[in-house]
Amino acid sequence: MKQKPSPVVPRERLLSLDALRGFDMFWITGGGFLITLLAKYSGAEWLKTLAEQMEHVPWNGFHFEDLIFPLFMFISGVAIPFALVSKLERKVSKSELTKKVVKRAGILVLLGMVYNGVFSNGFDNPRFVSVLSQIGLAYMFASFIVIYTKSFKSTLYWLGGILIGIGIIQLLVPVPGIGAGVLTPESCINGYIDRMILPGRLHGKIFDPEGLLCIVSAVTVTLMGSVAGHFLRDKKSTNQQKIRILSSIGASAIVMALILSTFYPIIKACWTSPFNLLTGGIGFLLMTLFYWMIDVKGWKKWSFYFRVIGMNSIFIYLLSDLVNLGNITKYVLGWTVLWGDFGLVVSQIGTLIFVWMLLYYMYKKGIFLKV
Repeated sequence: MKQKPSPVVPRERLLSLDALRGFDMFWITGGGFLITLLAKYSGAEWLKTLAEQMEHVPWNGFHFEDLIFPLFMFISGVAIPFALVSKLERKVSKSELTKKVVKRAGILVLLGMVYNGVFSNGFDNPRFVSVLSQIGLAYMFASFIVIYTKSFKSTLYWLGGILIGIGIIQLLVPVPGIGAGVLTPESCINGYIDRMILPGRLHGKIFDPEGLLCIVSAVTVTLMGSVAGHFLRDKKSTNQQKIRILSSIGASAIVMALILSTFYPIIKACWTSPFNLLTGGIGFLLMTLFYWMIDVKGWKKWSFYFRVIGMNSIFIYLLSDLVNLGNITKYVLGWTVLWGDFGLVVSQIGTLIFVWMLLYYMYKKGIFLKV
């Protein structure tokens, strides 16, 4: 029997979600490097303090730079109720949605391998896992949970269960010859699992920050985003109620992370549960702030710069690695070297302008790289 084509489903969209995604990607496209240059050549103490936040902590602790990746995963989770739950409500089959989610994850894993140079090196000591693969696989598992659980409450059980499960594994499961709960690069169970199972090279040599247990752990950040998306989509709640709920959840998650961190460290490289709670909590607060300003108060004009970036986030992520953007702007702004150190600052500003103009051109032409 011939299957009926699925109905065309109009997609709900939050301007604040695109703006927050663009804000997140801005730092990857060169915003963080601009802060570092300004701090270096201006000598301003407050800029030096800010520039410190543009570097990852060596292991234990948290800087703003450590938020960028999980925030993107949180944002991808916010989109799940708008992209998937809305279709379930319109009777699009679960199998069809599953195929789309698996396809998306597969494309991101493949793009991550391209980003890592797996194919260009002829499979010589390749690194198979990547930021993109973690985003894709975590999104896939989080989507499966949302699609196949019977209720929103069941999704919360999954979220809590994975957070607790990761904590039990990292704190209580012993690593042979080392013991349990030793959360160092050499001794954490994440690295032990990666060394046993993952083929090819590991980013950290003895562990991989996008390794197998990290992917499972990061599912919780994406699920927290889906929780935020659930409340943002709720037609029965007023905007004020949504803001109160989201901000309360965010603040509670941050407090819980800080309490747990007294015996269970905040470590991005192995995605500990306190790290997930901290970044998820910040994600809730940022989403609330952007939603209040853009979708509730209607202050949209200021966010256009970020929305243009956010609507082509995967493209700009790949472009920033595959193309030396600094070399492109050098041909136009090469004369700025005559200005000495300040010329480097002008050149970096030029790179940011070039990137945005390229994305604006794509925006006007309706060209969006979607997976």
